Amino acid sequence: MKTLVAFFALAALAVASTSPADAKGCLKGAVVGGVAGHYAGHHGTVGALAGCAYGRHRAKEQARQPKGQPPAGQEKL
Repeated sequence: MKTLVAFFALAALAVASTSPADAKGCLKGAVVGGVAGHYAGHHGTVGALAGCAYGRHRAKEQARQPKGQPPAGQEKL
């Protein structure tokens, strides 16, 4: 089992090293998702992957937002 996990970790590092280092939002999301996944049934890896994906989504969404405009759903009434 440990050999399989080590193989997948090595493969993930190989793939990650070939792409540009644009991890805006991914690191924070992975940490939060990993901790949440660990406490919700020992699924830290799945939580980290989902948190990274969500963090990247939020970072892209905020980058597309025009400066000086509040995020969608947070306008003043």
